[in-house]
Amino acid sequence: MIRRPVAWVVAVVLLAEALGIAAVNWFMGMVVDRQKMSLAGLDPDVMSMSSKIGGVVFGLYFALCALVALLVAIRDRPPAGLGRVLLISAAVVHGLLGAFAWGLIGVNAFLFMIVVLGLIVLLLMTYDRAVGPGQPAPGGGADGGGDPAARTEPHEDAGAPGRLPEQRGAPNGGEQEPQDSVPARVTPPAPTTP
Repeated sequence: MIRRPVAWVVAVVLLAEALGIAAVNWFMGMVVDRQKMSLAGLDPDVMSMSSKIGGVVFGLYFALCALVALLVAIRDRPPAGLGRVLLISAAVVHGLLGAFAWGLIGVNAFLFMIVVLGLIVLLLMTYDRAVGPGQPAPGGGADGGGDPAARTEPHEDAGAPGRLPEQRGAPNGGEQEPQDSVPARVTPPAPTTP
């Protein structure tokens, strides 16, 4: 199956991204601090510290997403709850970063972001469960498992109180053909003008 290898690849790529983003932002913070750079009169220390904090926060975010993908690869189960939300948000972030990378960096960075986006979406989609011929239908079988909303109530007996009388034209247990509820002979309306 393709599910586990995709999950391993996503975990490795997201971990590498986490380390790369944290390292680049930390390096940029150091450069700003040593060169005493200022943007629109901002304090260089504030710019340096915000760059380092941003690098750590984004690095931890991508590392957490990598951990979710790693757990999916190890357990071979779909991500659920917060893990699924994290992977979906990582896919959205990669889509946005890809759009910005196209204009700011170039085509190669855009392609990398789109490949990572595709891998995350593939990871999420390969674990979606659809009812197939080899899987039990919702509502369960003899064990009573499954979706409670899909369960059917037992039918009442024909003579049980509270049963509605059968309508004319309704099929009677599949024994008879349905009949037309409109009479075969229709009288035309009488003219109302004198």
